[in-house]
Amino acid sequence: MKTSGLLRAACVAALTVTCGLGLVACSGESNADSSGADINDVSGGVAATVNGVELGEKAITAYVDSFRSSNGLTEDSDWAQWMVDNGLDATAVREEVIDYYVSQELIRQAAEENGVVVDDAQVDEQISTMRGYYSSDEEWKNALQAVGVTEDRYRDMIKLNLIEAGLMDKVAAPTEPTEEEMLQYAQMYASAYDGAKKSSHILFASEEQATAQEVLDKINAGELDFAEAAKQYSTDEGSKEDGGNVGWDKLTTFVEEYQTALDGLEKDQVSGLVTTNYGIHIIKCTDVFTAPEEVTSVDQIPVEFSDGIKKSIESSSRSQAYSDWYAGYKEAADIVINDMPSDVSYNVDTTGVTPTTPEDTAAPGVPGGASAGDAAAESSDAAEGEQAEPAEEAAAESAQVPETDGATTAR
Repeated sequence: MKTSGLLRAACVAALTVTCGLGLVACSGESNADSSGADINDVSGGVAATVNGVELGEKAITAYVDSFRSSNGLTEDSDWAQWMVDNGLDATAVREEVIDYYVSQELIRQAAEENGVVVDDAQVDEQISTMRGYYSSDEEWKNALQAVGVTEDRYRDMIKLNLIEAGLMDKVAAPTEPTEEEMLQYAQMYASAYDGAKKSSHILFASEEQATAQEVLDKINAGELDFAEAAKQYSTDEGSKEDGGNVGWDKLTTFVEEYQTALDGLEKDQVSGLVTTNYGIHIIKCTDVFTAPEEVTSVDQIPVEFSDGIKKSIESSSRSQAYSDWYAGYKEAADIVINDMPSDVSYNVDTTGVTPTTPEDTAAPGVPGGASAGDAAAESSDAAEGEQAEPAEEAAAESAQVPETDGATTAR
């Protein structure tokens, strides 16, 4: 498994917890925001207050310095060029980073007001799930290092992500899709699902070649029902009780060998023995979807597709409701941003610096980023043997400082 990509995607998801903001503080190989600076340490001055809670200047500077270091911008001339190329100056950069920390503080305050509590057991469960994708402590530590966080910092990120998820449950209920909306989306996506194949499989350990062949022979001879064989023999605990059902290939991603074998099957056909990194599969194509020329009813598409469409519409409405709620909550908050100290390390002179052309060079990490929802989609679980490896490219490729007006949400 390409595990560093999996962790990187989870890192993005855990850090993008800013309600209406689009930020990535742990993307690509960046270690931005991993400096360990305490935002509540005001020994170096107060950058801002959020409903009376003080945010320290030290953490703001540490964040920017970490971003510069991770992107090869330690030289003042390179930093000045980057800011000019991205239409920023030191004050604007500082405001964006402050907004990032303000967002986190508002989430914590709102969660407390709404009775949202996340205990260590919930965090431990999330960490344990992610840790389970790595074969050793060394591999786990290397993956954390690759995305620029300590395990303690990662725990903090996971906890804040869980807090926001709980807050969203409290303040943003999804809207039930109308029949008209469901039909509209069914019409839009029916052609994309055309040719989709649904399948079941029986998974054997790699050393069980003889047993797998014996089971296949009995299935082909009509002596053994496929679904019953899955319940009896399959090592895939996630699908065996459902007769080996692993769903539609258009709704998930299978490893290449599995998908290739499925592509060669018609409805009700059974494959030979298919070997993947997860073991030996016997695959049955249980259904094939052919898109109708005209969709006049949601009933014309498989229920799994309509369920997915419904969840997508509900998720969108919930995200919008949360974004609207957060905008109002932030508007009502007492937020004071103090003037930037003139001696902060990132306050460099940009006089005379002109923007580079695209042909000259590409500045790393234009401010902005993917929402955690995107990241979550990218880091979809490879929990069962038939699913594909987590994508290495799950996280954004460039390190990015937070953008203040992204209107994205954490879920």
